[in-house]
Amino acid sequence: MRASRKVRGTILTSLLLGTTSLSMAAYAQDDQSDSVETNEVDEIIVTAPNYVSVGGRSANKADIPLVETPQSVAVISRDMIDLLNFDSLNEAMRYVSGAVGEAFGPDERYDWLTVRGFDPVQFIDGVRAPIASVNNSGTDLYGFESVEILKGSASSLYGESPPGGIVNMTSRRPENDFSAELGFQAGEYNHLQFNGDITGPISDTVSVRLTALYRDRGTQVDFLDSERVYVAPAITFDFSPATSLTLLANFQEDHLDNQSTGFLPAFGTILPNPLGEVPVGRNLGETGVNFFDRKQYSVGYELVHEVNDWLTLEQNMKHFDVEVFSRAIYGAGLLDADFDGVPDDYRTVIRYDFPFNEDIKTTSVDSRANLKFDTGALEHAMIVGVDYRHYNGYSEFGFSLAPSIDLFDPVYDAVVTDDPTIFPFVDETQSQVGVYVQDQIRLDNLIVTLSAREDFFSRDPASSTKTSQDAFSYRAGVNYVFENGITPYVQASKSFSPLAGADFAGNIFEPTTGNQIEGGLKYDGRNLPKGVDLFASAAVYRITQENIATADPDHPGFNIQTGEVEVKGVEFEAAARINERLSLNAAFTYTDTEVTKSNTANLGKELRAVPRTVASFLADYTFQTGPLAGFGAGVGVRYRGTQFGDVANTFESEAITLFDAIVHYDVNDWRFSVNASNFTDKKFIDRCSSTANCFYGSRRLITGTITRRF
Repeated sequence: MRASRKVRGTILTSLLLGTTSLSMAAYAQDDQSDSVETNEVDEIIVTAPNYVSVGGRSANKADIPLVETPQSVAVISRDMIDLLNFDSLNEAMRYVSGAVGEAFGPDERYDWLTVRGFDPVQFIDGVRAPIASVNNSGTDLYGFESVEILKGSASSLYGESPPGGIVNMTSRRPENDFSAELGFQAGEYNHLQFNGDITGPISDTVSVRLTALYRDRGTQVDFLDSERVYVAPAITFDFSPATSLTLLANFQEDHLDNQSTGFLPAFGTILPNPLGEVPVGRNLGETGVNFFDRKQYSVGYELVHEVNDWLTLEQNMKHFDVEVFSRAIYGAGLLDADFDGVPDDYRTVIRYDFPFNEDIKTTSVDSRANLKFDTGALEHAMIVGVDYRHYNGYSEFGFSLAPSIDLFDPVYDAVVTDDPTIFPFVDETQSQVGVYVQDQIRLDNLIVTLSAREDFFSRDPASSTKTSQDAFSYRAGVNYVFENGITPYVQASKSFSPLAGADFAGNIFEPTTGNQIEGGLKYDGRNLPKGVDLFASAAVYRITQENIATADPDHPGFNIQTGEVEVKGVEFEAAARINERLSLNAAFTYTDTEVTKSNTANLGKELRAVPRTVASFLADYTFQTGPLAGFGAGVGVRYRGTQFGDVANTFESEAITLFDAIVHYDVNDWRFSVNASNFTDKKFIDRCSSTANCFYGSRRLITGTITRRF
């Protein structure tokens, strides 16, 4: 099986090389002429015109400038991803306020994010990704044109979602002008990657695109090896100047040998251990037994039809299919046979055996009408829509004890029994229909945004009775756009998220709700000199999440919905690109969390694994003229404050400061770059969930990349 995957990677690479070479000859002469003209006239070698984003569709499902949106939104453009050589969605969060990635260190399976203290739900091309046991799909960042983080409530347009926000990733689309690239990457931990992207017209009305990637690498975890294949074709039909249809698809296959994501004890990582410190690469799994296999694909379309000057109809459809097969023998804490809270010998680790499989199929359709009209002095930009989602999910797992292992002198190849007996965990269908409306009302520089949504959703488990519920959500905000681009805003919003389960009396849990109040300032740099692009925002907010399940004091083993959490925060974020030479990113986040209502030990405590303070700054400079033309370098610094490692707040991690660097050189359509992430090789704990579950953060990682653009 391993050899066949290697062959597929070789075939994929050959396909990329062959596809690009077919078009390269036809465009080579024009490309060389354009390059010469650019160098001699403009003296610009490296361009990133969309490095700074002032617009995004996620916040409003329409092309409304960010300064006119009464909510904090961060946009990470493809130009920014390419220039800074971000490798994953986790990395892309490093210089965004209010969001934290890499929560479990170098995990090759998923992108673990938090936004305003909560795990965000992932959307792809405006529809919800196939969410099951994890809130994201792990789809490779290389296949996407941009990432948008909508912070705070998103339910009024997107339906069920946590109060912290959502992340929407927009796929690369076909373009009317030819472009292509081939890339090769190599680095530490036997990192090898081939990637390519080609797009252009094949007729006056049809454009195509093919994006693909093959990667094979290890991580800082001993014995772990991962392999990924990603292919994404797309085609756009421009039937007329008013009507276009884009077909989008992607396929991704992941295989991890000896997968282990940490699960190290607190003693020896974040807490002292009399026997010493646990090595960063320690794998407490079982070699030859642990694995993770995933195959996922999606197919869909985006249809746009401009009926006239005031009415545009749009529809997005996407079908996702995900299959996961995995087995993990993992650490469950140090042996404490007398349960006195003190490890018996500080080295014997209990282990569990956990096979887990799931099969998720989701089909989503979002249809909407965009209307523009006036009522007297008021200008309206209205959206009226309905979306539908059908979800079919099946998961199963087994659970048993596995042989223990020595934390400091592990011996693998233990006698492991056959897979534990597998039991169905989830076997149900879900359906959801949401009806929503938003009206952006403008009076000169004053903008009022009002949106409301009603959702009807049902769950039909194979083992119990079908249930139906509904929920209402809203957003109301006001912006005032001054002539210089400075825009104060304020908004109030409500979100909801269904909660599985029932109380002692058999009453189905109501959805949890999140109420947010947010105010802030935005600036789009409209009055800055030509060649200077800047977008900056600052926000303060308070989120109250209610109807959280907490222990029922009268009926042990059952829950009631009287829990509540409050999150308050301050955020600042800015991105700038100056004369196509200097790129700047800055972000600051302060988050204050408290469990305000609970029947357990977390009452009055902070949320675990949510840092109070996060700050980052990055600067990258490229010489565009002179003998160093094309050469550039950048450095970034990231600070993360302390965070608690358990629900009772009995211990916390130390504050950390990390440094990143990049050196790059562009010449004749070639780019050579070297990235060094955490280049001082700082050793730190990324997070702990308890004394049994701690995870080291990513150590130093150096990679070199060669890219040829056509």
